[in-house]
Amino acid sequence: MGEYVTLWVDSKMDHSVIIVGAGPAGMFAAYELSRADIDVLVIEKGKDVNDRKEFEIMSGIGGAGTFSDGTVNLRPDIGGDLTEYTKDEDRAWGLVDHIREVLKKHGMPEPMRENPEKEEKLKRRAASVGSRYLPIIQSHIGSDKAPDLIKSFKEGLEKDGVKFRVNTEIEDLIIEDNRCTGVVSKSGKKYYGQYILLAPGRVGIDWVQRLTERYDLKANFAPIDIGVRVEVPSIIMDPVIDVNRDPKFHLYSKSYDDFVRTFCTNHQGFVVKENYDGFIGVNGHSRTDIKTENTNFAFLVKLKLTEPLEDTTRYGRAIAQLATTLGGGKPIVQRIGDLRDGRRSTRTRLSRNSVQPTLEDITPGDISMALPQRVMNDILEGLDMLNEIIPGVNSSNTLLYAPEIKFYAKKLLVDDNLETSIPHLFAAGDGAGLSHDIVNASATGVLAGRGIRRCMDR
Repeated sequence: MGEYVTLWVDSKMDHSVIIVGAGPAGMFAAYELSRADIDVLVIEKGKDVNDRKEFEIMSGIGGAGTFSDGTVNLRPDIGGDLTEYTKDEDRAWGLVDHIREVLKKHGMPEPMRENPEKEEKLKRRAASVGSRYLPIIQSHIGSDKAPDLIKSFKEGLEKDGVKFRVNTEIEDLIIEDNRCTGVVSKSGKKYYGQYILLAPGRVGIDWVQRLTERYDLKANFAPIDIGVRVEVPSIIMDPVIDVNRDPKFHLYSKSYDDFVRTFCTNHQGFVVKENYDGFIGVNGHSRTDIKTENTNFAFLVKLKLTEPLEDTTRYGRAIAQLATTLGGGKPIVQRIGDLRDGRRSTRTRLSRNSVQPTLEDITPGDISMALPQRVMNDILEGLDMLNEIIPGVNSSNTLLYAPEIKFYAKKLLVDDNLETSIPHLFAAGDGAGLSHDIVNASATGVLAGRGIRRCMDR
């Protein structure tokens, strides 16, 4: 499809602020700017929210979160640490409260902590095995309801004067007189703005990295999360889900002292395939209208590289491409029992397994042939520890899907306004390496929007 404008045409394309990306960071930045009656154009690579299909996970209005589980973790230290930008814990919590109120206006259910008393017991049980449980106030929107929230949010922004251009992939920056003055689309169209905000989301990681190589855009390599998606009978997870719908456990492996964590639990949900440029990965969804007998969660090992290869994105892509090759273009699934016995899983053994995969487009195989040995040791040791907190989670029938890799962009170096090393060029969200989840991405968008407003007032 070609480029087109939603309800608006302007032949000159001059704007006060241009935002690249319409995920949480871009939309919340637009919200902050629209409240000051500032002319804003949001340019999005993917489709409008009504036109997106469920397999178009990574791009489009709302970003990757539009078809996610829709669980909103209302803490400033999940998916990053907002105090890094606010310099103050109270301000960080204030940002979270602000985001909660905005999302509630557009349909997010009332957040809640399911059972504070049981939380304390779970914290003690986790501590007894050297793990840490993080209590979180959460709201579960649901993969089926999130698009409605995003649609409402976008319509509200349009009423406040924000303009959206979809199906438009940005290829390059316009740098004039040592500052950023605009962007160039893949078709060669130029869009000029007084201030530019990069908020391309996870799908824009490679693009942001190319920009750091092309321009004097200072950045540091971020760590990477490599692991699997674990699928168990929901009854195994019920006692923990009763405490918190998306429980967070942090632990360290015994052999390597590597940080391992649970992430994105989908109770009675589905494992899904994600298509990237050149490889595939897995993720999880849960719906409010359709339930399964299984629960899935990511189990991830955080790794940071030093010389001679600091590029964690290249490293992660190499692992993902190997897994994709071994799986014949499909995610690999393996029973823990087969993994421990040193054999691949087969269709026959899967058919007899008490846990049936919720993702059908898979290849039974051996994930240890794709993931590094260190990561495999961390995962198996971590699951042993987790089993002491959640009995049955490392049963022989538990399914492991690979690869689940969380790519984090090169972390752009920004000042207190979230302005980069190139004047008038700001950054926010996952694609810029400044956040790792919906709330933190939204918060960096708020901070960037407010930072631009301060610069305009100089």
